[in-house]
Amino acid sequence: MLRFCDTDKPCLHLVYEMWDTMIEKVKASIFRHEGKLDHEESIFYSVVHNILVERWSKSNTPLHCLAHSLNPRYYSSTWLDENLNRVPPHRDEEISSMRNKCFKKYFPSLEERRVVNVEYAKFSGGFDMFRDFDSKIDRGVLDPLIWWFTHGSPAPMLQSLALKLLGQPCSSSCCERNWSTYSFIHSTKRNKMTPQRAEDLVFVHNNLRLLSRRSRQYIEGESKLWDVGGDAFDSLDGAGLLEIASLSLDEPDMEAVIFTNEGEQVEPIDVEDS
Repeated sequence: MLRFCDTDKPCLHLVYEMWDTMIEKVKASIFRHEGKLDHEESIFYSVVHNILVERWSKSNTPLHCLAHSLNPRYYSSTWLDENLNRVPPHRDEEISSMRNKCFKKYFPSLEERRVVNVEYAKFSGGFDMFRDFDSKIDRGVLDPLIWWFTHGSPAPMLQSLALKLLGQPCSSSCCERNWSTYSFIHSTKRNKMTPQRAEDLVFVHNNLRLLSRRSRQYIEGESKLWDVGGDAFDSLDGAGLLEIASLSLDEPDMEAVIFTNEGEQVEPIDVEDS
């Protein structure tokens, strides 16, 4: 999943379906290995399934469900006939709940939300202009973004939202930066702290980074956009118009400090004295 999403191509609308398909493939593989039928119970698969669902619950956001709902392919007979257990997004309880949550966020006005709900009902049910033969056939053939450009004019508000979401690229850079921060905190010089303490320090570090973006210095001062450089300590001279200062919440002096599990700080060793 990380390798697939770490790209500059739009794939936000594919994530929800990929997770469902992945879980189905894992189940089929385990049941085939154990020689079990679909209606039989597998203790091993139950454990694996719980792990996958827990991970998915942490990664899933309402935007995944909304983008999934706006992908015309998932309403086409071509996609639905591939698996008898598949249902269109407007008949899935979880997806519908998350989609409505997004609509309330995007359209706080009750009047606008009613208009969008009507547009979505026409789109998902294939009513009015969406009943056109080419519109229905193209749902399972055309790229979702192209489909909305071609056939989405009867629902202008929904079309505008769909073009934003279906053209949204994904990236794993946030995960990788988080891992980079963790490797800085839990290094060979500081490897006695518990995993929970390391996670807490990573949490504090990332939130300090986010809070700093609200400061005047970040927007206008000499330290403008300071965190573009990530966790590196290399000089950013010659960055040009961005005026990035070589600043970081990661103090290099902390590299020589050792924290014990009890939270006690051990004085750093002076290399020159030793």
